[in-house]
Amino acid sequence: MVVFAGQGDARRSMALLWRTAAPAESRPGPKPGLSVDLIVDTAIALADAEGMTALSMRAVGERLGRSGMSLYTYVPSKGELVDLMYDRVLGELPTGYGHEAGWRAALTAWARDTWEFYLRHPWVLQVSQARPVLGPNEYLSLETLVRVLRETGLDAAAVRGVVGTLFHFLRGSARTVAEVRQAPAATGVSDEEWWLTRSATLLEIAPGLTERFPAVAWLEGATASPSPEDGLPYLEREARKSFETGLAVLLDGVEATVASRDAGGNPDPRQRSTGW
Repeated sequence: MVVFAGQGDARRSMALLWRTAAPAESRPGPKPGLSVDLIVDTAIALADAEGMTALSMRAVGERLGRSGMSLYTYVPSKGELVDLMYDRVLGELPTGYGHEAGWRAALTAWARDTWEFYLRHPWVLQVSQARPVLGPNEYLSLETLVRVLRETGLDAAAVRGVVGTLFHFLRGSARTVAEVRQAPAATGVSDEEWWLTRSATLLEIAPGLTERFPAVAWLEGATASPSPEDGLPYLEREARKSFETGLAVLLDGVEATVASRDAGGNPDPRQRSTGW
């Protein structure tokens, strides 16, 4: 399921995101029992617990003991609600990383924090990046990353490419873990049961598999190890390993790019800090 942000009225959405509109509770008359923040927090809790498919104005209203219609006084539609939810949870991310140990250590910490954030709120991965929300926390999260990357001394074009690559890598890696966690409830089959059944059937139906696909057999044989007692599903464990390996390879690439540009006569990147 893919959800596109920015589907509500543009002016209303921007006003709610940036809090430039007068909140409903400040209007004359009896003090209402709801607020934009309460509605958004409730919607986030619903999406965390039941996924984006469960999200509706009616479902949020039921959690608040109200009708779905009562929410429209505060949030015009589900479109604006998704924007507000997305931007609000981004506010959980740290906004500063020390550079004492260098940009690579700071970027590694940022990546791990962001990856764990996606796993806390897997529905965020269903909000398409094709239409950004353009809210304050979305800008702040990007600002945080760019501050770290500017310490490398790379130019703006290179930094933009690294930003896009990092987000694609993190979202894809985290999506695998999120889907592994969702699969048992969605299919009624545990991860262990699925692998045992399919593996045994595959060997029966396709004998001589290792001879037909020797490169795959080499890879599996070289990386196979006894299952640790961590209780994690196989694919989640593998996805976590892939995340750490992939992140290291990406950062090696950034380091190599920095080194190659410095070798071409660029100043030491530590001397080109802009003071951000």
